Amino acid sequence: MANIKSAIKRNKQNEKRRLRNRVVRGFARTRIARARVAIEGNDPEAAKAATLAAIAALDKAAQKGVIHKNNAARRKSRLMKRLNAAQ
Repeated sequence: MANIKSAIKRNKQNEKRRLRNRVVRGFARTRIARARVAIEGNDPEAAKAATLAAIAALDKAAQKGVIHKNNAARRKSRLMKRLNAAQ
């Protein structure tokens, strides 16, 4: 446990950020999972809508700095590959 005042403050800040980042990351993961399920389904319109929602969530996570922008780009690329192959 930290004894120095600045270290205590830093730990509090890190915990707040960790929780905030976890929410954003979890939201993006959920959207990606829904998109994958929709792509494997038979409805191309639903698959496209779910993929666009996942892409928006990834962009938002990258914009907030929760994930790296190249990580978001890679995931979006793989999702679009799956979508195009399914259609």
